[in-house]
Amino acid sequence: MSKVQEYFDYILPLILEAGKILIKADEIDVQFKDSHVWDLVTIYDKKVEEILIDKIKQKYPDHRHIGEEETEIGKIKPILTDDPTWIIDPIDGTANFTRNLPITAISVGLIVNKEQVLGIVYNPFMNELFTALKGNGAYLNGKRIFTSGCKDISTSVMNYEISIARRNEYSYNQYLFRLKRLIKVVQGLRSMGCPVLSLCYVACGRTDAYQCDGLYPWDAAAGTLIVREAGGHVTDSSGKEFDLMDPNYLAAATKELSDEYMKIERVADEERLRQTK
Repeated sequence: MSKVQEYFDYILPLILEAGKILIKADEIDVQFKDSHVWDLVTIYDKKVEEILIDKIKQKYPDHRHIGEEETEIGKIKPILTDDPTWIIDPIDGTANFTRNLPITAISVGLIVNKEQVLGIVYNPFMNELFTALKGNGAYLNGKRIFTSGCKDISTSVMNYEISIARRNEYSYNQYLFRLKRLIKVVQGLRSMGCPVLSLCYVACGRTDAYQCDGLYPWDAAAGTLIVREAGGHVTDSSGKEFDLMDPNYLAAATKELSDEYMKIERVADEERLRQTK
């Protein structure tokens, strides 16, 4: 048994157990991070993260970890080393979770030597478990999954996380200029409020592309690996090399489709720069 398989076999039951906490949740007390009304946290985020991190520390004391809530509380800028590093989002789609909208999930990724080797995304409300080990394909509830294979943007359905646009003036303008052009050429647009599941929806062919800018490592560590293992393509939407620790990603069913999106967005970005100078 490989070490990565060993890690997978250890963490998976813990994630499934953490999912039971979310299913049983009631009287959800919502807090706002740094007074941002769009950035929510609940006691259940903290409970799930504590369970997973505490168990990892017990079993693998030499491993590192990067968790959303722990990072937010300590105001620590995460740094990736060559050590095995677990990157955890205890509840992605917290706003959905607080409104009983079952598009929310636990996400766990493992990075070894700065390389993504394991990804698990679990939605306990729909009993959907997305998994991937590097080089071994992607799976939904144990069944192999693949992207749609779409190459033509005119027949593609895009999931664009537009709620991020309200964070600042730069994001607002960037999203508006890109959407103005994209909406004319794609078959359909969605916005689901849960980056980790949105990546998995590309991986299993429910959508053809997903984009979100200005995210964090825990929003990308598991899902981007699952997309690649399903045959999809992940690139940085700003045109630079994809950086897991500073992700601005476009995940697409194929590289050909990704390239079509990027051509349109580069035109939109140039238009924005001209008009906002």
